[in-house]
Formats: sequence, C-alpha cells, structure tokens
Amino acid sequence: MAQLVLSDAQAKNLKVATAESCTGGLVAACLTDIAGSSAVVDAGFVTYSNEAKRGLLGVPGDMIADFGAVSEPVARAMAEGAISHSRADVSVSITGVAGPGGGTPMKPVGLVHFASARRDGRIVHDSHRFGDIGRTEVRMKAMEVALTMLLERIAE
Repeated sequence: MAQLVLSDAQAKNLKVATAESCTGGLVAACLTDIAGSSAVVDAGFVTYSNEAKRGLLGVPGDMIADFGAVSEPVARAMAEGAISHSRADVSVSITGVAGPGGGTPMKPVGLVHFASARRDGRIVHDSHRFGDIGRTEVRMKAMEVALTMLLERIAE
C-alpha cells in the first residue's frame, strides 16, 4: 500500500505530509521505509500531546477543550495544519485511543478519527471503532486506513 501511495503521488508530482497522534509516526515510517520516498514525503508530525497539536499544527486549544483530542474537528484541524506547516499537497491525520487504557463510554479504546486535506482546501473525515483489540492492532489498523485514505486523496 505504501509503495502505491508513493508511486501515485510521484506520478502526479504531489508531496505528502502526515500528522499522527496514536500511531506515533507509523505512517511516516512506513512511507519512508521505501527507497526514494524523499521525492514524495515532505513532513511527518508526531503530535502525541495536546500541546504538540497546538504548537506544531496550530490546532486551536479551545477546539481540543471543547471536543477532545480524539474527535472529528481535531482530526480535521490536524490535517489542515499539516498542509499549512509543510510544502505538502496532501496530508493525512490520525488521532485516537489505542489503549489499553484511556477509553471512556463516549470515546472507547479503539476509536480513531482520520482526516485528509488537500492544499486546495478539500478535506475528508472518517472514523473507525476497531474495538479493544490491543494497542498494537489498533495502531496497525489505523496505519492501514490512513494509507488507504492517502491513496484515495491522491487519486482525486
């Protein structure tokens, strides 16, 4: 999947950025594991803390306070921030509860929000409830969804 993201982006002369929280940079690592990725990957932001989301991506603090870090508005703001703080044409963001702790009835372990932005302002959101399947599995499934989302956005 990562190879497809890179080859399709390179064919369209697009740069990519990631903004990751619960995956801790797995998407960026997956992309940059491939030789030649520097032609496509511009930046990878690991914004695990709320302070990093605010400082590195410009996510408004009141948005995090109002909706929580694991939310659609924050995922969208992270994706937009990755675009505005890089030279990327397409971005993907991930914020979720990987577990084993940290879940609530409203935001259970395994809930992950994704967003993808394009420099032209178009942005899409998706969320998945993977369930309490284990921290590693939540993170790996989130990485797969993010790569698929990037591939779809590049194809537009």
